[in-house]
Amino acid sequence: MYQRTTFNVVFFCKKTKISKKGKAPIYARITTSGQTTEIYTQCQIEPERWNQRLERSLYKGEVDQQINSIVASYRANILAAYDLLLKENKTPDCFSIKQRLSNASGSRMFLVEFSKYCDKRQQEVGTRITQVTCNKYHRLLRYMTEYTKQQYRKDDLPLDMVSYEYIDGLNTFMQTAHQCRNNGAVNLLCCLKNFILFAIRNEWIEKNPFQYYKMKIDKTNVKVPLTKEELDILISKEMPNERLECIRDVFCFCALTGLAFTDADNLQKRHITTDDSGTTWIHKPREKTSVISRVPLLPYPLKILQKYEHNPELQLKGKLLPIPSNQKMNSYLKEIGTICNIHKNLTTHCARHTFATLAIEYGMPIDIIAKIQTVPGTMGREEFFFNNVSMIKLACIFRRSVV
Repeated sequence: MYQRTTFNVVFFCKKTKISKKGKAPIYARITTSGQTTEIYTQCQIEPERWNQRLERSLYKGEVDQQINSIVASYRANILAAYDLLLKENKTPDCFSIKQRLSNASGSRMFLVEFSKYCDKRQQEVGTRITQVTCNKYHRLLRYMTEYTKQQYRKDDLPLDMVSYEYIDGLNTFMQTAHQCRNNGAVNLLCCLKNFILFAIRNEWIEKNPFQYYKMKIDKTNVKVPLTKEELDILISKEMPNERLECIRDVFCFCALTGLAFTDADNLQKRHITTDDSGTTWIHKPREKTSVISRVPLLPYPLKILQKYEHNPELQLKGKLLPIPSNQKMNSYLKEIGTICNIHKNLTTHCARHTFATLAIEYGMPIDIIAKIQTVPGTMGREEFFFNNVSMIKLACIFRRSVV
């Protein structure tokens, strides 16, 4: 049996949320036994046209009459939901009424709306975000679809059902079921947070489930670059199988060119050119910024490209290097680190750190390194080799290209 509850419904225009057009959203405030929740009616009105005592507009315009009709419909549905809960011997608290009303009115569904948001983000690639960033949203959608089915036994949830509990459970799911590290999971949750803020701005939901959720970046996992000696060991070490040999080659290629993982993955034959002096270059737009990179290739990276130029699988894909997913790449690099007795966290990004660190060690000007690694400009990246002669040669090549 349910306990007797007090019940009240008030419709009002929220003057604290007046839009640029001077209109305020109309909400229904449901109160039961001291508990309160609000429902947005999807209507907006100029505050001066709203009569709070009668909870309606007194104007005779067509829009005003439509608003009055919608408000009356919401009131009837709220009362009907209250009565239905009583008949079912359930406690008709304000949250149950809101949930019943949402289910009856076909409220926005979480995964459906997030999928639309992913499409919106895809259209912004090249102007507001990069394809790499957009891929994170699609990846998060896959994870949330799996998690919702596993945890809630449903294909989707009402948008207003996404709570602190859902976010925390999703975080745990990504770190366990998909082996995401803390920083990777936080990165994906930031995508979800952007969507939630988007939903709030559109007044699809009232409360932000991220309000009290703390997302902390783990700063203890510092990326330490390889030394010249460690890179020499990595290059010369014989690998036990072809799989690890390919991964080693890709890592060394990135470490000797400064290319990011995604840029190496999308490297194609059309990006390789030779100038009048016989120097071979990589001319390729960065995947992240679309800025053209100009990278002079020295003997060892060239040797790696030549090693795989007749690979039928790569030829079919139009690529130059045998690169797996970033997750697999980093996993295999750990095996290589053990084989080479290198006690450092080898990752694809570690290769770029190695490039920058050794370039500075060999005398490459810091301002040039900055342009190579981060700043869009007319230059891309230099590369160096693991001996002084090649480094000097590279520096000369690059300085000529700058002039």
